[in-house]
Amino acid sequence: MSLDILSFGCRLNTFEGEVMRQAATSAGLGQNRDAILVNTCAVTAEAVRQAKKAVRRARRDHPDAQILVTGCAAQIDPAGFAAMPEVDAVLGNAEKLLPESYRALPDFGVAASEKIRVDDIMSVTETAPHMVEAIEGRARAIVEVQNGCDHRCTFCIIPYGRGPSRSVPMGAVVEQIRRLVGNGAAEVVLSGVDLTSYGADLPGFPKLGTLVQAILRHVPDLPRLRLSSIDSVEADEALVEAIGGESRLMPYLHLSLQAGDDMILKRMKRRHSRRDAVDFCATIRAARPDIAFGADIIAGFPTETEAMFQNSLALVEDCGLSFLHVFPFSPRGGTPAARMPLLAPTVVAERAARLRVRGEAALSRHLGAMVGTRQNVLVERGRRGRLADFTPCHIDTGLPGALVDAIITGHDGTRLTTRPVHAQAA
Repeated sequence: MSLDILSFGCRLNTFEGEVMRQAATSAGLGQNRDAILVNTCAVTAEAVRQAKKAVRRARRDHPDAQILVTGCAAQIDPAGFAAMPEVDAVLGNAEKLLPESYRALPDFGVAASEKIRVDDIMSVTETAPHMVEAIEGRARAIVEVQNGCDHRCTFCIIPYGRGPSRSVPMGAVVEQIRRLVGNGAAEVVLSGVDLTSYGADLPGFPKLGTLVQAILRHVPDLPRLRLSSIDSVEADEALVEAIGGESRLMPYLHLSLQAGDDMILKRMKRRHSRRDAVDFCATIRAARPDIAFGADIIAGFPTETEAMFQNSLALVEDCGLSFLHVFPFSPRGGTPAARMPLLAPTVVAERAARLRVRGEAALSRHLGAMVGTRQNVLVERGRRGRLADFTPCHIDTGLPGALVDAIITGHDGTRLTTRPVHAQAA
């Protein structure tokens, strides 16, 4: 018998998929009957569609398996997933991490209402530390330090899937990372739904920068510490100080920018202006010249004019972005943005395409500037790796998790090519 996890969406979901595997295995799931856990994402309507498609495919390929659906989409619309004949049970985002949730599964009946084990996520006030071995091909480990979100961006449904912002105490985070390094992890990624809100619910209200400095101070053997997506307007002084002065904190920030026009940012209910974003990038670059930036930008938000879109296009150069995640706007039911005047789908698609072209040009410039330099590469699976600034590369030596010094010899427009200098076991 087997237990398979299908995780969609963010890095936090990937991490939680491994927590789910541990919880379900300890409860005995998959011992007497094949089981498939579908860990859904709800960030877009397309993400929900893909999750349902995966559920139907799983049932078609594994007709006798027990199929359980969880994650953000299931938390937000448990009845919708329970109504699918392919689904045996629906678990909430809190329940999916607990062994007792899986031990109770044999009690499920056949009625749709009996399939649902989803509590009110808004009542969850704590996030327990969860320990998993290094994942992503043993190259890096993900540590959840924060969950949930207290903000209400008009396009986003995620707070209703994740609940309020809550943080893992600093001591527990440091202990997790110390154990991961002891198990051979060369790189640790701090992850959360709204990472820069870390600590607001903890005694003393520590900031993310305080946590980062504590990790680097108390885990001196950690080679690389990396941050997942952050909200630049919430970056605290200690975090900026750590970025500028701590070489083991990797020189890459993925920013939740979403747009480059002040009116659109206001209609999105974002908390920063265009000038805030540009000034933040300039400040960080002055403190850490080798920094690279990525960003999420939405194309075709409701009411966006061509002039407004041009401001988003220009943000790529004005902020010096090298890695762009482009999201064509699609209305998400239950959000205020879905009720705003929508643009024609052809306009949204055309603007997203133009934004991607701008992003591809920026990436090409970034890759070209690396050629001829010597870089430290974390080896991943499939002869791939990442530089300190998260630039992807081909690497022909080293096992996943190894740190390899390499000369950058060229690029193919999306990934660097390298020539190894020497390898160092992780």
